Amino acid sequence: MKLRAVLATAALVIGTGAVAQSTTYQRFGNTTFGSNGTTYQRQGNTTFGSDGSTYQRFGNTTYGPNGSTYQRQGNTTYGPNGSSAQTYGNTTYIRDANGRSRTCQKYGVTTYCD
Repeated sequence: MKLRAVLATAALVIGTGAVAQSTTYQRFGNTTFGSNGTTYQRQGNTTFGSDGSTYQRFGNTTYGPNGSTYQRQGNTTYGPNGSSAQTYGNTTYIRDANGRSRTCQKYGVTTYCD
């Protein structure tokens, strides 16, 4: 369950392109709050963002806004345009489509991304 939560957050980070600044995410039940002001609400296999984004998960594939697709293979999530996220324990390494990197660390209900 931890890995699923971290990978879900990774998909949101990749999807929002939030690489330029530090972001903190707190997850309580089915709701994730981002320090950037965005809130994500999960209902079944669908996640709704307060920014109007919608993510739907079917097995190892998540479909995001604007036709984006995220494919999970083991501990790696592959996003659009070559973006990816690899998770080892509570640490996720994210590379966006422009080659910029960031690291996210999960502590309890909080995930910190540099």
